[in-house]
Amino acid sequence: MPDLRHSIELLSPARDADIGIAAIDHGADAIYIGGPDFGARVNAGNTVADIERLVRHAHRYHAKIFVTLNTILRDDELEPARRMAWQLYEAGADALIVQDMGLLELDLPPIQLHASTQTDIRTPEKARFLQDVGFAQMVLARELSLEQIRAIRAEVQQATLEFFIHGALCVAYSGQCFISHAHTGRSANRGNCSQECRLPYTVTDSAGRIVAHDKHVLSLKDNNQSANLRALVDAGIRSFKIEGRYKDLGYVKNVTAHYRQLFDALIDGDSAPAAAGSTPFTRASSGRTTFLFTPDPDRNFNRSATDYFVGGRKDDIGAFDTPKHAGLPLGEVLRIGPDHLDLQLADGADAPNNGDGLTWWDLQQELCGVQVNVARPLDEARGRWRVFPNESTAELKDLKPGRALYRNRDAAWDRRMDRKSSERRIAVDLRLTESAGGLQLTLTDEHGHVGQATLAHAYQPAQQPERALSQLREHLGKLGATIFAPRDVELALERPWFLPAAAVNALRRDAVAALEAARDAARERLQPALPVEPPVPFPDDTLSYLANVYNHRARDFYARHGVKVIEAAYESHEALGDVSLMITKHCVRYSLSLCPKQAKGVTGVQGTVRAEPLTIRHGDETLTLRFDCKPCEMHVVGRMKRNVLQQAAAVPIQVYRTRPAPGGRTATRD
Repeated sequence: MPDLRHSIELLSPARDADIGIAAIDHGADAIYIGGPDFGARVNAGNTVADIERLVRHAHRYHAKIFVTLNTILRDDELEPARRMAWQLYEAGADALIVQDMGLLELDLPPIQLHASTQTDIRTPEKARFLQDVGFAQMVLARELSLEQIRAIRAEVQQATLEFFIHGALCVAYSGQCFISHAHTGRSANRGNCSQECRLPYTVTDSAGRIVAHDKHVLSLKDNNQSANLRALVDAGIRSFKIEGRYKDLGYVKNVTAHYRQLFDALIDGDSAPAAAGSTPFTRASSGRTTFLFTPDPDRNFNRSATDYFVGGRKDDIGAFDTPKHAGLPLGEVLRIGPDHLDLQLADGADAPNNGDGLTWWDLQQELCGVQVNVARPLDEARGRWRVFPNESTAELKDLKPGRALYRNRDAAWDRRMDRKSSERRIAVDLRLTESAGGLQLTLTDEHGHVGQATLAHAYQPAQQPERALSQLREHLGKLGATIFAPRDVELALERPWFLPAAAVNALRRDAVAALEAARDAARERLQPALPVEPPVPFPDDTLSYLANVYNHRARDFYARHGVKVIEAAYESHEALGDVSLMITKHCVRYSLSLCPKQAKGVTGVQGTVRAEPLTIRHGDETLTLRFDCKPCEMHVVGRMKRNVLQQAAAVPIQVYRTRPAPGGRTATRD
């Protein structure tokens, strides 16, 4: 089995079991997927039976299945969550990804626990604490730099460090965003975010002057760490996570394949130790994947790309113009007719297809789009096409000759991704020998696991020795219907024998079955990390609503670890005035070139300047942006809407509170 200290894990998302199986087939070493309930993507749940089906497929390659149980829980949800944890363990799940510390106070199965991104891991002290209370793996905050990751690695020696490398970015520190709950009653900490960050806002300064009009100033570009993988490995990351439990099959196939190729190149290039005694990196599961297409993550939905803060603060991390996918350049408009438009393809662009989605920017820099009903070549050699959209061309806003066109849905690509697009095989060596009981076939896989079968069959010398050996080698190597691929076929026989093809095929099938059984027997289940005893103290003795303590078991956990003052979660409705509804490393002032440090020419000098607040408004919603310049963070400040409180007051719930509930509701014990 791979040495976990030197194995590199590619961790892919799955909305359902079928997507998870496809991700394994496209090279994922592990999958994270939602269970029947309590996952931080409310519409991405799966039955225990489906997870068990995914587990069986993944374990054939010694890949892992991690199940999300990462919402904060009410008191009355703890027991159902505990029962679900046992069901998932019995189904073969390898780990649970959790946020709520109340779970650690329950009778959980002996399953490995991973700290969710929702636990907001930004400091070495927090990471070390989570390791010491029993987390075997933890996903670090997306906002960290390489230097900060290295500092955490120096403090955390036992737990595996995980990091997001691709996909949508939450603008807030994960677990530190409450705008959705404040405005709609839908809690991001309970998997039901309303994505207020993707809305357009008008920004005004302290004098009421408009700084930006209807811009998506809280919307970020998408994460892409393709160029930073080696640096992240060197900093101590071992599990590399792709975002996307809501994403479709084509996205998961394509992005998993993209990073599989990058990591294979990194691992293969590292196969020869640079110095005596050093250990090369390995794959965290078995097999090599070949692809029947060329991966290209730009073809999937994206808001353009950023590597965020890995290399330090960047000027342009926002997707301020639109949270939508503009797509790849297609060409420009030549002419517009009453029911069609003619276009000139850009260099390197594929021809348009029926069903494509076209986009363009109007004069107000808003993204517009239309679907192609029919695409026909006008002069294919010169790259000229006529497309008939599903709307009248007169209704296509600001679409004029010379306007640049993009394609955000490529129907031909989608059809390609719907078909078989990869093969994953485990290399095996085959050796046929003679024994007292007949002929013995031994299969040895790339990790040294062995499967054997014996053929007690009457055989006779071959009349055509060379042809018999060639046919025997060919029949033995026919592993196409299995998960294995022949690396070497050795015939260690006293003389060439003639064997019927049916007998050889039966011998091979039996040996393959024996090897699969041997691999399954050798697979070791991940073991839970043991908490340090006596309980280690939490880094702080006071916790605010930002700690998301929503049940009494979580309160007991923190009290057991030395915390003296423990406020209730925001969802408990005790923080009713203006509070920080979002804390983020993204700074609107900086992105709009209004940061005082930029103006003074002293960018990077901390603690010497203060920025005045800004206000953002969308419809009737107004929020204040406050800037904490010393740590270079922004707070989005507001309060809970009255209708959210009224809706909650109508539904009795059992949660942790530090004082009586508004509206006459009472909590369980304090």
